[in-house]
Amino acid sequence: MNAAEPPVIAGLLLAAGGGRRLGGRPKALLPYRGRPLVENAVRVLREAGCGPVHVVLGASAAEVRERADLTGCVVVDNPDWAEGMGSSLRVGLASLAGTGARAALVSLVDQPGIGPEAVARVRAAYRSPASLAAAAYDGERGHPVLFGADRWADIAATATGDRGARVHLKNHADEVMLVECGDVAAAFDIDTPPDLAHLV
Repeated sequence: MNAAEPPVIAGLLLAAGGGRRLGGRPKALLPYRGRPLVENAVRVLREAGCGPVHVVLGASAAEVRERADLTGCVVVDNPDWAEGMGSSLRVGLASLAGTGARAALVSLVDQPGIGPEAVARVRAAYRSPASLAAAAYDGERGHPVLFGADRWADIAATATGDRGARVHLKNHADEVMLVECGDVAAAFDIDTPPDLAHLV
């Protein structure tokens, strides 16, 4: 990388969830502003300056590909999506190997209250391939999370079940740069039927 060139910070969108508590409606296809929710999440990553953008699909992957405009994204299928977020994180990080990305900014498809401004703040926390940063809301760690490339192997080795990167983050808690975003974003998840009100 030329010293004058900005580092490549890839956007990694985890969008494989089956929406079990939503009656089996894939989260990627939930309607938001007239389009599938996954399109909003991709837009947010791009507007925050992330690229390339890799999208991990799982539940109803073929339908998501058909109905959502993911033009320009690298779309990766996770056949083991039902095992939990950890498997999607592993698949997503593996897909970034060889891209030249110095870090992955990981976001979740079901958090439409987190917009480009918050994501850009976390992206700006990149310092080196060893960087580890996360958005914080009133001081509590949340998403999105930035993982320097030097950390990907360890994260993949410990990402199991629904824990995602929690083991790595816990083991390296003193190295996590928290980036307060509570003034510009709301970190709610779309998990249950009452949460769907956030999409209106």
